[in-house]
Amino acid sequence: QVQLVESGGGLVQPGGSLRLSCAASLIDFSIYTMNWYRQAQGKQRELVARITAGSAINYAESVKGRFTISRNNAKTTVDLQMNSLKPEDTAVYYCNADHPSPFANDYWGQGTQVTVFL
Repeated sequence: QVQLVESGGGLVQPGGSLRLSCAASLIDFSIYTMNWYRQAQGKQRELVARITAGSAINYAESVKGRFTISRNNAKTTVDLQMNSLKPEDTAVYYCNADHPSPFANDYWGQGTQVTVFL
């Protein structure tokens, strides 16, 4: 059974940092595009950062220069380093594994709460 398990969420003051980690039980992890999404209360889920199998990276405009995504294929993990956090970064953050084939399953983690407050 495939599992994506996020960790590292929590409470932080504005300007602070958190590092999220996602451990994926995928035997072919290296071929997946790995994504971090977030969903704030009352809002739609949005893509925060993406790293492809070839390590091409994209960020949402709102987090560029503050967040850094990285992957470790040997450990089958993907991390999201979040710096200079703002209250508007408050959300549940989800790890997503996106298979290159449209006919294969994608996978989601259970989410981890990040709260940025004064």
